Amino acid sequence: MRILLIEDDTETRDFVSNGLTELGHVVEHADDGRDGLFRAVGDDYDLLIVDRMLPGVDGLTLVNALRTGAVITPVLFLTAMGGVFDRVAGLKAGGDDYLIKPFAFAELAARVEALGRRPMAIPETPVLQVGDLELNRLTRAVRRGGNEIKLQPREYLLLEYLMRHAGQVITRTMLLEGVWDLHFDPHTNVVESHLSRLRSKIDKGFPVELIHTMRGAGYAIRAPG
Repeated sequence: MRILLIEDDTETRDFVSNGLTELGHVVEHADDGRDGLFRAVGDDYDLLIVDRMLPGVDGLTLVNALRTGAVITPVLFLTAMGGVFDRVAGLKAGGDDYLIKPFAFAELAARVEALGRRPMAIPETPVLQVGDLELNRLTRAVRRGGNEIKLQPREYLLLEYLMRHAGQVITRTMLLEGVWDLHFDPHTNVVESHLSRLRSKIDKGFPVELIHTMRGAGYAIRAPG
């Protein structure tokens, strides 16, 4: 595989690079996030190995920018940031795997091999559509029936989450984690109040409702039929 290693620590960089080269991989490296981002976007790699703590652009921002730009190259985070929320943040940003320093090279090699076998995901379309409702993830514009709908930031995130899972039943817990990044129940009506406001903007004045409450289960957005 052709691998880009984005790592500013020379000792780690040389250790990983030499080991993977001995296994037959072609390893290139970048010493900071800006250079790594530029090369990851402009060239064709089979795998990116990315540190979280990088000068210029941190690893989380780097990977998030790649995924926003529809770059689907597999990413293995290799970092000392090993807390649960660190790992969750890395995977949510678009990482495919997460290995914590210090690490055994045998485990790194096995994870690299596993990612090499994994088929690449199909990039998400920048435009989500449910019936006559459209959401452009690049411009953050929302339109229904050709009419632009103005949303507050959290309303937009809520709608995007629902549309990414169109036709599925989404629970309150899923919305708290996916939209508010809360891993506990705040025992407030934050979800219900935002959904009520979103409904008034998305469905009010249109002959067909798209956002539905699934009693006792959660919520769903779906087109008629």
